[in-house]
Amino acid sequence: MTDVTAGVLIVLGGLFAVIGALGLIRMPDVLIRMHASTKIGTLACGLILAGSAFVFGSPDIIIRVIAIVLFILLTAPIGAHMMGRSVLSTGVPLWKNETSETGNLDEKLIAEHTDATIQSK
Repeated sequence: MTDVTAGVLIVLGGLFAVIGALGLIRMPDVLIRMHASTKIGTLACGLILAGSAFVFGSPDIIIRVIAIVLFILLTAPIGAHMMGRSVLSTGVPLWKNETSETGNLDEKLIAEHTDATIQSK
């Protein structure tokens, strides 16, 4: 039964990794691509590592898998946040149809934020 569970988790992790790769190709904007790669990549790694924990089953391996998953969960959002800030501060063109909860993305606010960030350094 554990072999079946491990196989299902590893295959699901692989499928999510493929979906994330397609998201990187298909998405129109740097920020949206980063969102797809961070969310799906974290989920895919977690599923594959959980499957490998089921395969090996020793407490030593399970502790290492838990540590690796926690490391990924802690560092992926921070890395994505830092990349997003650098994208906004360098003025990379964003997708024109991007909307937020308040409507269209206000490019003037982004430009002001970018200028203030660059001037403060």
